[in-house]
Order: sequence, then C-alpha cells, then structure tokens
Amino acid sequence: MKKALIVVDYSTDFVATDGALTAGEPAQALDNYIADSIKTFIEDGDYVVIANDLHTLDDPYHPETKLFPPHNIKGTSGREIYGKTGDTFKQFKQHENLFFTDKRRYSAFAGTEVDLRLRERSINEVWLVGVVTDICILHTAMSAYNLGYNIVIPEAGVASFNQTGHEWALDHFENSLGAKIIRN
Repeated sequence: MKKALIVVDYSTDFVATDGALTAGEPAQALDNYIADSIKTFIEDGDYVVIANDLHTLDDPYHPETKLFPPHNIKGTSGREIYGKTGDTFKQFKQHENLFFTDKRRYSAFAGTEVDLRLRERSINEVWLVGVVTDICILHTAMSAYNLGYNIVIPEAGVASFNQTGHEWALDHFENSLGAKIIRN
C-alpha cells in the first residue's frame, strides 16, 4: 500500500441541489467517479480516507460561522455522504482500508489523524477528490505538500462553486505544489 484516496467534503450540504452550501451540478457530476475510485482503491489494497466537515450551529469559536451559511451541522442529513458515493462508503464502511474522520477546518489534515494513519501505512502519495477545489481541496493539498506527500488530483474528481477559482486552484496545484493533475 503506497497511495491513499482522500475524499473531501462530499456531503449532501455541499453537493445536493438543495444543500446548504452546494456546489451544485459540477459537484453532482463527480459522484460516479468518486464512488468508483473508492471501490478501486479498496479492491487494489490501497487506503481511503473520507474527511467530512463537521460543524455545530452558531459555533462562536469557528471562523466559518461568519463566512458561510450553516452547513454540515452535527446530526443533520446535510452531513451524510452524497449519492452513489454514500452507498459505496456504506458498503466499505467496516473495511480495514477505509478511515472516516470528521474535520473542523478546511484541510483534511488539520486536527485529524490523517497524517498519522498514512505514515503508519508508509503511504507517500495522496489522491485528492471532492469539493471545493479552491477551498478544502486547496488547503488539503497545501497540507499534503508541506508534509512531503506526492499529490495527484484528477480533474474529474474535483469541483467548485466558482469555475475561475477551480481553474486557478488546478494551476496552483500543478505549478506551485508540483501536483500531478490528471486532465479529463
């Protein structure tokens, strides 16, 4: 096992048409790709991390409370993993090569066990998929870069609210972080 798939914030609130902070159709278009990637990584003996945003309503200590509408609130259906990806997650939920973690910051590494779990398994390459390209994927990629991981980002696996930000982030990943971008 040398690589891991990190699925970032692929939840109902970020993806569904009626989600609280949805990236809408561009995010929905990722569903089959992400679900198939989870299955492939597990079946190939690689590792999968599902990192899902967690908030409490009106949290005065969290900076996002002032920046975004309430989303991914603990105990709500908005936190559920979206669509076919959610079904695939449930199928492999108990698998030893799948790890679910709550995250409270943009990066899947910030305040979580992700780095520890990857290093325990001698993983040196991370594939990033999910939403939002220019926020949580960006911060996760920056953390991965600073921690010394090789980064792969399939364009078919990421989306944003903002196409300009999405394109900027892909360029930044490739030209500033040395990430391999798999173009559609």
